[in-house]
Amino acid sequence: MIELKVGQDVEMEYGGSAKVISEIGRGGQGIVYLVKYNGMKWALKWYDVDKIKKPKDFRRNIQNNIHDGPPSDKFLWPKYLTKENDEGTFGYLMELKPPSFDSFVDILNTYKLEVDPLTGHAAKRPVRFTNLFAMVTAVINIVNAFRQLHRAGKSYQDLNDGGFFINVQTGAVLVCDCDNIAPDGSNFGIGGKPGYMAPEIVRGIAKPNVQTDKYSLAVVLFKLLFRGDPMEGEKVVKDVCLTESSELKHYGQNAVFVYDPNDSSNRPVRGIHDNVIKFWRIYPEYIRDAFIRSFTTGISDPNKRIIENEWQQLFIRLRSEIIMCGCGRTNFTSMYEKPDEKTFKCPRCGMEFTSLGFSNRDYRMPLFVGCRFYECEITPGSDDFQSVAGELVENKLKAGYLGIKNCSTKTWKVRMPDGNYYDTPPGKGFPIWKELEIDFGDVQAKI
Repeated sequence: MIELKVGQDVEMEYGGSAKVISEIGRGGQGIVYLVKYNGMKWALKWYDVDKIKKPKDFRRNIQNNIHDGPPSDKFLWPKYLTKENDEGTFGYLMELKPPSFDSFVDILNTYKLEVDPLTGHAAKRPVRFTNLFAMVTAVINIVNAFRQLHRAGKSYQDLNDGGFFINVQTGAVLVCDCDNIAPDGSNFGIGGKPGYMAPEIVRGIAKPNVQTDKYSLAVVLFKLLFRGDPMEGEKVVKDVCLTESSELKHYGQNAVFVYDPNDSSNRPVRGIHDNVIKFWRIYPEYIRDAFIRSFTTGISDPNKRIIENEWQQLFIRLRSEIIMCGCGRTNFTSMYEKPDEKTFKCPRCGMEFTSLGFSNRDYRMPLFVGCRFYECEITPGSDDFQSVAGELVENKLKAGYLGIKNCSTKTWKVRMPDGNYYDTPPGKGFPIWKELEIDFGDVQAKI
């Protein structure tokens, strides 16, 4: 591989050159450099073409992706190609990761190693989601990114824990390593990372495509939520050294989900898989059922794997069922007591929360100061899970008086305590009371 030097100029395909500033990191396919081009700083991925099976076709695919553009702003997409040098080596420019984003690997490890440039001393910096809401939002963003990618007729092909950067404060997501993305059905020799590959790829009977992406996506989601491997249980632990043949067995030929309801041979082991054991109990049944389907029937039949839209709806529901209690306890409604069908009770402090029922779904949203609902929850057919439609706030003039603020762009009709309906335009609010009814247009809600 022809490595670049600091200060070296790299010619770009359509004119000009990028100047190498420093090295950012190394991977299986090459090196990423910090460069300056047209007065801006970029990341340059520079390939070791000896590690690419079909470098000409691979480069042409990146060129096509640049032409097509990213499926959404959640992708660190290739922007500009370099010229091929005499040895056939090339690279591409992409935008730099914002400093507020951490790698998926660091999030799974819960820390990042930071080296002091002056002393060379390495220290651990904690990397954790600021709250449960941010983590579930990150999950929704990951799912939505791949929904958009697959709707564009492309597959990621090498989905693993190195493919994401996440803002742990907001849940915003950036998908990286987009150079392996190709039209569904095309493949340039990319196989995948062990533990993330679909069983049919591990067995060598299929190539990466949208269906194998769906399996890998389920693995990513499981690792983020349960902090463990969905196939690593007692059976895997008994193999002291995971050889290529044992990986073929545990992840391909005889893959068994750790919570397969019909096969208990690979259950999580206490003292080793404590996170999985702990979090499996915490998540509601409909989330557990989705992963059971993904890693049982979804193992043998790719067509039975959960599609991105279904994942998205499940996690939008999960986000709406988070309760942030005044005592500091934050968890899903499934972990709260339920005195009646409309009320949730904190098992720690006894605080009770009423809930809002919506006409377009069969589950209720708990009400607490700061809780929100989104456009996709009150507008049929909407895919907008980011725009806040309503928020429960405390009256600025009367402490303890709660109401819902209309954060949308539409006027709602609301039943007030006098029994009449009144218009509530954007920016205005109305009080919470026991017979509250809201007409959003096509969807209604009531206490």
